[in-house]
Amino acid sequence: MPKIKVRFFANFREFTKNNELEMEGNTVRDILEIICNEFQGMEKILFKDGNLQPYVNIFLNGENIPGLDKTLQTGDEIAIFPPVSGG
Repeated sequence: MPKIKVRFFANFREFTKNNELEMEGNTVRDILEIICNEFQGMEKILFKDGNLQPYVNIFLNGENIPGLDKTLQTGDEIAIFPPVSGG
């Protein structure tokens, strides 16, 4: 199974108490399921009715990805962002 780095930002960082973690998984969905199992309550923040919340942004190697079934390779980096706003 590929080893990848997961980076957390803003309130996700506060919730997990981690800036980043190394994890193993075959797809982005696998990684998110592991995160939800490790951090109680994270599933409610990330998902609604089995779908990613519209305000959650998932980046793979710096690119926003449209789905969660993207296959991962060792060395990939996932970044999980909450909604971003500015003024």
